[in-house]
Amino acid sequence: MTESTPPTNAPPTWRDGYGHVATRALQTIIILVLAVGVIYAFIQLKIVVIPVIIALIIASAFSPVLGWMRRRGLPGALAATICLVASVIVIGGVIWLIVTQVQKDWAKLAQQATDGFNEALDWFNHLDLPIDTSKIQEIQDGLLDFVTSGSFATGALSGVAAAGELITSTLLTIVILFFFMKDGPKIWHFMTGRLATAVRIKTDRVAERSVTVLGGYVRGTATVALVDATGIGVALLILQVPLALPLSIIVFIGGFIPIVGATVAGILAALVALVTNGIWGAIIVVAVVILVQQLEGNFLQPVLMGNALKLHPLVILIALTAGTVLGGIIGAILSVPITAVGWAIAKAWFGEDDYGAVGKLDLDDFGENPDVEVLSTEEPPTQSVL
Repeated sequence: MTESTPPTNAPPTWRDGYGHVATRALQTIIILVLAVGVIYAFIQLKIVVIPVIIALIIASAFSPVLGWMRRRGLPGALAATICLVASVIVIGGVIWLIVTQVQKDWAKLAQQATDGFNEALDWFNHLDLPIDTSKIQEIQDGLLDFVTSGSFATGALSGVAAAGELITSTLLTIVILFFFMKDGPKIWHFMTGRLATAVRIKTDRVAERSVTVLGGYVRGTATVALVDATGIGVALLILQVPLALPLSIIVFIGGFIPIVGATVAGILAALVALVTNGIWGAIIVVAVVILVQQLEGNFLQPVLMGNALKLHPLVILIALTAGTVLGGIIGAILSVPITAVGWAIAKAWFGEDDYGAVGKLDLDDFGENPDVEVLSTEEPPTQSVL
């Protein structure tokens, strides 16, 4: 006769407290490994990934115009062609100004900024502040060598470094942009057509929200950057500061890099004004920069972008740093809209988004209206997830 084993209340392996912690830790490690793998794949395929992202951002920015044209009877292909030509003209014009104005006077601009920095440093030295001027001088010399050397131009295009890649990426962006504008919903519904109804409802909501956020961010940021460049540029022209046009273009470009870009561009303009117009000219430029940024932060951004696009400054700085490390200046410009879309996707997926903040967008505005099944906007309470 064998003795029976007394019953135990001990939980099975992996189901006690330590088991749950270990399981969650393993899941976290797997997710991190997958994320690193995805990021690595994106970096290796940047010649494809960057054009897709840029085309999606531009197409989202033009989505209200596409919808307006289609509601007035224009065929999808014609509306997409008009918007494509307009986007190429606008972006090409900005690039032309950068090449003809900023690059031509970049060495002179760097020298003016250096002279202004030296004057500011001399002024601080007279105040007997505990500042190690030798360290500051080393930083200044390093920055000057960098911006006046050929490596700066190469680094500025680190996302698409080689000339061949740049041409290929540009042509690929144009082609992808045309099809996004013309057949955006068809492409989306082709990708999600096999999903269960409940999941399709969520993915459609995520798609609408992503297009809304991307479009609102680009249109709002471009408008804010244009206002910044115009306001500071007019002040520079009134003060007769040399290189006013290149400085205004730099301010405009800096507007697409939140927090850091506009501040650096304003400091650069103030340093040039310090050399040519003296301390009071620099003070006036600084005052104009502060005034314009206050107008931007307290009025323009809330009106043009809405609350849904607001990110905490710490999140923006982390995104900018990561984007700059991974993709150079292109990564810095794209990092914030990608982060904003990621946050909007999470809110839309869990039903926490607020369409009223930037206006609800119909996916049909994002190109040609496909013949697809119209889904209910209410998620069924008992529905298989997959």
